[in-house]
Amino acid sequence: MTDQSTRITGRAYLDLVSETIRRVGESQAGAVSEAAGLIAESIAAGGVLQAFGSGHSEALAMELAGRAGGLVPSNKIALRDLVLVGGRPLETLADPFLERNTDIAHQLLETVAAEPGDVFAIASNSGINGVVVELALLVKERGHPLIAFTSAEHGARTPSRHPSGKRLGEIADVALDNGAPYGDAAMPLPGGGAVGAVSSVTSAVLAQMIVGEAVQRLVDAGHAPPVYLSANIPGGDEHNLALEAKYAGRIRRSA
Repeated sequence: MTDQSTRITGRAYLDLVSETIRRVGESQAGAVSEAAGLIAESIAAGGVLQAFGSGHSEALAMELAGRAGGLVPSNKIALRDLVLVGGRPLETLADPFLERNTDIAHQLLETVAAEPGDVFAIASNSGINGVVVELALLVKERGHPLIAFTSAEHGARTPSRHPSGKRLGEIADVALDNGAPYGDAAMPLPGGGAVGAVSSVTSAVLAQMIVGEAVQRLVDAGHAPPVYLSANIPGGDEHNLALEAKYAGRIRRSA
């Protein structure tokens, strides 16, 4: 029987994740500032924030691209783009190990209308899978600034699945540690294993910290920041569509 002091409850998770958020937010403040600077500089020069994450890390890309309070010049890249805009058959997405395929990164990047001034943000808790590492290498080869969201602890304890032996955080210009433990879940079970993943929560907080600082930098530099209003308030659609028109062909919005 589980000891009362270590019982897995909603409150126990709340306490754990709250402490983790505070620790991550404070320890990554410098990296947040660096990432915000890269994004603000790119957007001020007409660039777009290109965001990618596979698996559950797609949530980070959604946090950065196309949401209320976020930056309009932002584009979410997803593995399903290989089918939706890349011309690959639907069966491509049935492969449960698709994110381990390095070749996919080349095809995925071909679906992105990236321009030289764009900045990329790639999220992967482990930072070891083929598509993530290969995409990071391609992005850097093309001269784009790269921001990574990953778990330093998990990456350090897991060998890379990429032929280069590199991990995402080692390639990026700025690597943000989401503070997730090895395996992501942070609440041990009596018989082994764990529940209570934290990477999605902490990465979302880091993303919002970065966007906020980037917007402030744009304001300080005299720019009107291109920020989304909620589509579910009066005038939201009109505001958003007018801003999106400035980036036509460079940002994708889909259901």
